[in-house]
Amino acid sequence: MGVDNSLRLDHFCHNFRVEVVRLTEEDMEFDMIGIDAAIANAFRRILIAELPTMAIEKVLIANNTSVVQDEVLAHRLGLIPISVDPRLFEYMSENDQPNEKNTIVFKLHVHCKRGSPRITVKSDELKWLPNGSELIKESRKVASDSASKPETYTSFSCSQDTLPEFANNPIAPKYPDIIISKLGPGQEIELEAHAVKGMGKTHAKWSPVATAWYRMLPEVVLLEEVEDDLAEGLKSKCPVNVFDIEDLGKGKKRATVARPRACTLCRECIRDEEWEKRVAIHRVKDHFIFTIESTGALPPEVLFTEAVKILEDKCERVITELS
Repeated sequence: MGVDNSLRLDHFCHNFRVEVVRLTEEDMEFDMIGIDAAIANAFRRILIAELPTMAIEKVLIANNTSVVQDEVLAHRLGLIPISVDPRLFEYMSENDQPNEKNTIVFKLHVHCKRGSPRITVKSDELKWLPNGSELIKESRKVASDSASKPETYTSFSCSQDTLPEFANNPIAPKYPDIIISKLGPGQEIELEAHAVKGMGKTHAKWSPVATAWYRMLPEVVLLEEVEDDLAEGLKSKCPVNVFDIEDLGKGKKRATVARPRACTLCRECIRDEEWEKRVAIHRVKDHFIFTIESTGALPPEVLFTEAVKILEDKCERVITELS
């Protein structure tokens, strides 16, 4: 087909670069130049499925008289982003006890009094319990020592707010206005929610990004001079204003490609057969426009660097196995 799809390491090292176009608290747009589509896709998959976050996994419901079923309520709680760095926590296996290093405990207790109007329960009602669970485990046997501390669902050796990482940065949901449920008069929700560390390939609630996607850089070329009325017609054809008009003086005008990056490859500009001889649209096969939208637990630039580390580790393991 006349396309060179080979990939040489020396060519990659010389030409690869990353250019940040936009960076905010929640999203990031950057160009990855000089790479193959397979690498760009691997990077996207790592962002979605292999970067860990903290998410609510276990919900202990003491009372729920709302119209939202227990299972649906637990599912909604699991999707609330938690503003905490997951690198400060450990993974919890089936044999581990919940402790201050692998578990975050939240409490939710909201009651709508009889005679009061309906209330909306939002994520800011989730209160962090730095000392761990407050719900006492039910025991079939009465403890012989009544003065002993009752057993709860966690085993914290110290309070999390005494740790330097959280002393001035309390753990809370990232967004305080996420609707959890609505309560009518006399209805109540009382529960504990335990968040643990996990990855998106286990469940989407652990994915650190709302979305991570890329597209190839569009390339728009004028094959001949497009002037005067034709220039105005070409400019009006494009719905995203890729083309602009250059004033040449003496009443002459010429079309130019002003914003090729904005092109969505809709092909409106070459819809008529005669325009295919004047305009050409291509994709640059080694230039990718990448967008990361964070759910809020970690800023997008941190997600980017962590994904690079994981991709680097994967490459090193492949090289080790091949050698």
